[in-house]
Amino acid sequence: MNRTILRLALPNIVSNIAVPLLGMADTAIAGRVGGDAVIGAIAIGSAVFNLLYWNTAFLRMGTSGLTAQAFGRADGNESKLLLIRAVGIALVISAALLALKTPIVEASLWLVGGTEGEICLIARRYIEARFWAVPASVCLYALHGWLIGMQDARTPMVVVVASNIVNVVVSAHLALGLGWGIEGIAYGTVVAQYTAVAMTLAAYRWLYHRRLPKVAWREALDWRGLRQFFGVGRDIFLRTLCIVVAYTSFTAISNRLGTNVLACNALLLQLFTLFSYINDGFAYAAESLAGRFTGSGEGDKLRRVTRLLLWWSGGIAVVYCTAYALAWRPILALFDPSTEVLDYAGGFVGWVVAAVGASFVAFTLDGVMIGATRTRLLRNTVGIAFVGYALAAAVLTPLLGNDGLWCAMTVFMATRSALLMKASGVSKE
Repeated sequence: MNRTILRLALPNIVSNIAVPLLGMADTAIAGRVGGDAVIGAIAIGSAVFNLLYWNTAFLRMGTSGLTAQAFGRADGNESKLLLIRAVGIALVISAALLALKTPIVEASLWLVGGTEGEICLIARRYIEARFWAVPASVCLYALHGWLIGMQDARTPMVVVVASNIVNVVVSAHLALGLGWGIEGIAYGTVVAQYTAVAMTLAAYRWLYHRRLPKVAWREALDWRGLRQFFGVGRDIFLRTLCIVVAYTSFTAISNRLGTNVLACNALLLQLFTLFSYINDGFAYAAESLAGRFTGSGEGDKLRRVTRLLLWWSGGIAVVYCTAYALAWRPILALFDPSTEVLDYAGGFVGWVVAAVGASFVAFTLDGVMIGATRTRLLRNTVGIAFVGYALAAAVLTPLLGNDGLWCAMTVFMATRSALLMKASGVSKE
């Protein structure tokens, strides 16, 4: 079982690590295109797309859970129907997003605070050019969610790594070689995303097309199947929306507390993000395996794999907490060498350690609940935790400043973990 977990988790970890490496490459290219203004514009544009894609992530998670259950039942017909439904819904969502492109861009820029000045004008050019990648990016959520459900983590890894290489090469050529500037960086992402779709479809045809039965397209429109898909997607969307609002408000409150607090918290969140890149690999494995054993009716294996996943995640959390407690300064210096910022951030590193320790259970059991499609429970637990976070932030931040804000975030993570642990039944065993 441990070998099975690692077979699924390790490729997902590689895929996750490739994301920040791409961001670093884009920043390096942006610096050569136009210095700080272009780097700032890329940062604003990336925040806009992160906000957009977080709210469409339900497509990947809902697809992976339902597909994993069909895989567990050895129901090839349902597996193929789920792929058709997921891609079809992704195309509809993409068409709607393209139709609403202008208001979405304006609203997103307003939310991330980039509506005025030179950087905003540059960011708008980047966003409008990169927006043409939205259909491909949303379809990739559906395709990769389906592959994860089919217990295939290797194909998404290969696609992500290869498409990131394409992104860097094409972006550098267009932005620097042809002199397209920031639009060249954006169109490099567009080319890379459609390349990723083409590679994924080619992999599907090579690996799965002959193995799965032919289905009538009208079966994909069966209302019972669509209702289940939309029900799972709705719950995951609401769950994700609560998380997005929590993180967005955390940044907004940091900004109100002062520039030094904003810089400090942005830096400390990088530590939390580093942990999530590794831990999410096991959360994806949890989606695959929990769905598989739920579909096959093997409750004993579901309970066993849940316990093992928690042990793996807990071990990773211990490693990260120890590293952050003992070597936080050189780690943070990789992101910002400023002595002033590092000295200030040092007073709050303990909260990052606490947040990591409080969150690993929630991250792992999120994957288990998604795979088992217990999404209503997932939605409700995150909703309760969000209310706790909001109340804690409202009460503690005025009293304790940044300590109160970090305490509220830790409460959010700890509440999610406690509620999910109780609901899973693992704590009783």
